[in-house]
Amino acid sequence: MMSKEKTIIKRILNDIRVDLSDEFDQNFEREAFFGEAWERHRSPLRPGGHILVDTGTLRRSVRSEMKETSIRFFTDLPYADIHNEGGEIVVTKRMKGYFWHKYMDAAGALTFARRKDGTQRKDKKTRHISDVAEFWKFMALKKEGTTIKIPKRQFLGLSPEVEKAVTDIIEDNLQEYLGKEMEHFEKRLKK
Repeated sequence: MMSKEKTIIKRILNDIRVDLSDEFDQNFEREAFFGEAWERHRSPLRPGGHILVDTGTLRRSVRSEMKETSIRFFTDLPYADIHNEGGEIVVTKRMKGYFWHKYMDAAGALTFARRKDGTQRKDKKTRHISDVAEFWKFMALKKEGTTIKIPKRQFLGLSPEVEKAVTDIIEDNLQEYLGKEMEHFEKRLKK
């Protein structure tokens, strides 16, 4: 491949990487895969919080890899696929142990939500901690082998918007390249 061709391909791929990295990140802000809104849920864990953004680890895990003539967007987190594609997960003994651990953490926080005389406070924060503890207890009491439905909340992949963005980037870069080539050609003709 000629040097000019490599340069234009590299520029196109880099522009695609920059634009789509931003778009995929914005999916977490939009709480949608471009125009397709993610299914809402009521979680006592994060009332009013963004969907799929608890610690931000999933959002920050989206990366790109450029090769000579291609680009790939991916995340290597083990739970990314189930959130991106949706599906069902089977409750295991290990998961139940995790749920009990989270319950104990949340229930332990309730011991600090008491007045000096030992009675439970009834403020908003205490109610929230109580709701969180109840959620984890509910999860921990699920029987092994039962399934939990995870709705599809796609944040990465192909879509008409992705294809349009790629097409626009290619066209813009080729027009710029061909415009410069025409200028060079016209200058040579004038000589």
